[in-house]
Amino acid sequence: MLSHRIRYAPLKEKITDPAQAAAHIGDGTNLFISGFTAGYPKLIPRELVKRAKAGEKFKVNFYAGASTGDQVDGIMAEAGIVNWRRPYMSDRTMRELINREEILFKDDHLSSLPPLVRSGDWGKVDVAVVEVLAVTEKGHLIPTMSVGNTPTYVQQADKIILEMNDVEPPELEGIHDIFIPEDPPYRMPIPIYRASDRIGKPYIECNPDKVVAVLFSQEEDTCASFNEPDEVSLLIAEQVLDFVQHEIKMGRLPAGLPWQSGVGDVANAVLGGFMEDDFFHDLSLYSEVLQDAVLDLIDMGKVRAASGSAMTLSTKARQRFFKELYRYKEKVILRPTEISNSPEVVRRLGVLAVNTALEIDIYGQVNSTHVCGSHLMNGIGGSGDFERNGAVSFMVSPSIAKGGAISCIVPMVSHVDHSEHSVDIIVTEQGLVDTRNLTPRQVAEGVIRKCAHPEYRDLLWDYYQRALKKRGGHEPHLLDEVFKFHARFLEKGGMRL
Repeated sequence: MLSHRIRYAPLKEKITDPAQAAAHIGDGTNLFISGFTAGYPKLIPRELVKRAKAGEKFKVNFYAGASTGDQVDGIMAEAGIVNWRRPYMSDRTMRELINREEILFKDDHLSSLPPLVRSGDWGKVDVAVVEVLAVTEKGHLIPTMSVGNTPTYVQQADKIILEMNDVEPPELEGIHDIFIPEDPPYRMPIPIYRASDRIGKPYIECNPDKVVAVLFSQEEDTCASFNEPDEVSLLIAEQVLDFVQHEIKMGRLPAGLPWQSGVGDVANAVLGGFMEDDFFHDLSLYSEVLQDAVLDLIDMGKVRAASGSAMTLSTKARQRFFKELYRYKEKVILRPTEISNSPEVVRRLGVLAVNTALEIDIYGQVNSTHVCGSHLMNGIGGSGDFERNGAVSFMVSPSIAKGGAISCIVPMVSHVDHSEHSVDIIVTEQGLVDTRNLTPRQVAEGVIRKCAHPEYRDLLWDYYQRALKKRGGHEPHLLDEVFKFHARFLEKGGMRL
């Protein structure tokens, strides 16, 4: 039993089983859960699915911090019990149902979510289900491996269900830094001046009278699976690091700016590049998700501080993290998303932002979310928070996808998530273009020559030259041809002529 982790004695009377706890959730419930790639509840989603399989007809409006994995998003989508889902998700089943409009979905910048919840824009927080490590003597909550939007969900909830997790060690307590800013018009500056600054409390403030049920859980998060970076990822990472090193040596960029890197192979390759390069040391990370490579950098003594909202680790890295938690806790800080992704803080710190695109057009617009303009992949996540506000923003992508059937450099993106005004540096394995001091026409010429794959370079150049002659203007385009790459792919299965 985990009763020793409940240091607020009255809550021990709320200990129950999943069926009794889930009885507080019914048709039309606005259900808010903890979790941001990790730290999500497992027992309540499973119980809701069990009820649906037994024949009960109900749907919930389901809100998380970001993606949760098959243990929540997957099983709930498959059971047909989700009406609304916000924000970012990455589950295949849920994605298919969203694209069929069987689940309603609204994409959001992650930093903007908590204020919208507090304002009532998302409706009432009927029930918050939160995975916790422990409950303090005053009834406050110690999160597990993520913070996400949980502090605001707990603050606003009518009812709270706790899943006490026995998998994470109690020594995890103290790694969190919980701070909720005031809402306008009373908001003061968020007092973070270095990635290592702690400005809040090590727990989520909670009114224990709202807690209606406490469950005991030994369920683990679904651990991330990271491949060794492939040649394309390594080439992209090498160019990003070479560029920053050059800018620092030329005096155009100060040394010591913190880094943000999105999730995935390129992100791990960038972080892995720090291990091989003696130029980079005493690093600070100010990101939303921390991955395996962060532990390697801490072990090498290269990281001063690693700030994020969640830790997404492989099974091996997770075991290592828990085994030597006393050491990693000195460097790692987990914060609410509205702090980890705060545009104000990102801009003040001068974060170097590296995020991934599905496709990039010749003038620098970026599509991060929709395949061929229509079908949602995952969502914008926090990339907009960092790209728009970073000191230097990189948008990276392989030059081709699906074995060359798709060019990731196109005349015009089929969906815009980041405009040309938010993207400074465009990088593929083919090359890099710094757009900051270029006209749109210069950007187009650079992107086609340096970033496009050789198989598509002539096609793109032909389009651009004809647009110059027929239309002209500041950003020449042929409106009757601008999506022909996409049209060919949909019709013939490839973008090549």
